Amino acid sequence: MQNFIQIRETIKPFKKKINIEGDKSLSIRWALLASQSTGKSTSFNLLRSEDIISTLSSLKKLGVKVKLLNNRCEIIGVGLNGFKYKNNTTLNCGNSGTFARLILGLLVHSNKQIKLIGDRSLSKRDFKRITEPLEKFGATFKSNSGKLPIFVKGAKNVNPIYYHEKKGSAQCKSSVMLAALNTKGKTIIKAKKSRNHTELLYKYLKLPIKISKKKNYDLIEVNGVKKVKPLIYKIPSDISSSAFFIVLTLLSKKSELLIKNVNINPSRVGLIKILRLMNVKIKIMNSVNYKGEQIANLFIKSQKNFRPINCPTNLNTSTIDEFLLIFLVAAKANGVSYFKKLSELNKKESPRLKWGAKILNKIGIKTEVTNESIKIYGNPNIKVSKQIVIKNFLKDHRVFMTCVIAALTFGGHWKINDKKSINSSFPTFLEKLNEIRSK
Repeated sequence: MQNFIQIRETIKPFKKKINIEGDKSLSIRWALLASQSTGKSTSFNLLRSEDIISTLSSLKKLGVKVKLLNNRCEIIGVGLNGFKYKNNTTLNCGNSGTFARLILGLLVHSNKQIKLIGDRSLSKRDFKRITEPLEKFGATFKSNSGKLPIFVKGAKNVNPIYYHEKKGSAQCKSSVMLAALNTKGKTIIKAKKSRNHTELLYKYLKLPIKISKKKNYDLIEVNGVKKVKPLIYKIPSDISSSAFFIVLTLLSKKSELLIKNVNINPSRVGLIKILRLMNVKIKIMNSVNYKGEQIANLFIKSQKNFRPINCPTNLNTSTIDEFLLIFLVAAKANGVSYFKKLSELNKKESPRLKWGAKILNKIGIKTEVTNESIKIYGNPNIKVSKQIVIKNFLKDHRVFMTCVIAALTFGGHWKINDKKSINSSFPTFLEKLNEIRSK
């Protein structure tokens, strides 16, 4: 099967309703907490992507019973620190930075050495940001200068720690929170604000957590426990995946889209806040609270006029996975948009800030880019007619999908390589696209 897609015409007007697969962050967190529970946990709408399959396969290697059925996933937990495995067992994390970093938190009490590996992209990413705080618990790590492969061996006695998380990384914060469950005492985390899915799950499971919200950070206290309750969970749709179809609709002609049951957790809706500052109208409908998470339907219509933006940096963390799409909207704004303090974008699956500029340059949009900022000189009348080839982007699924949205809305003759990259986080992306394009 060919591993590229060709697009030669823009999308025709549409009026559709769609459902998006389960939230990846919640799918992984559910699986990890379920593995530590005493009893059977069940999830519905679990994302069926390579990242989740890597998570479930690794849990099986650690002695956890997993059943993946047509409409649900069942996990029989082994209890806290109940993993059973042979010395030097290897866990292949694939492309999943979330799983690789979070599982390390559950291994701080392991009595045998474990090796973590990943694909080419994950093997380029920094793990010192998580191994350094986890070493304070007593675990030991050997790595390739802070990169995969990583060998981890836990401590016999896991001590609670104080941790100052300065980067706004929900992965690092969550890994420390998971490690804290294995201690005999209170771990205190001063964390720059970031996604709070782990905190909400802890609250729902009645795990001992106290959160004090300050202006620029959260103070989180987690006590060790003896057991975790099993969790029955219907995973809401992923807003990061929904974002592609939100922007597709905005940039298309005479189109409307309703996306159902989307997770609009306040720590994840930077995309909506930024788009509204750019004069975009998105309706949030039928909002409900589900086990701490806010779930709603999103209604989007095509739009012609977009305001340029000097993007507030306090929205960066809650938008980190959606900036490539926001750059496309900025390309059609009537003026210059400025985004800064985005160095974290270059620490993702690919150097995304550089790729954002490259995509815009290919469609004729002027940019000024540094290691942590980008200026985008918008053109409301942009129309592309040339041939464009996209390749060598480290199989970053978000680069691939952003280019598909650009091709369908700006025009041109596109060849976008590495189609299989979507399998890591959104394997049904092209199916959903065909659903929208069908009459």
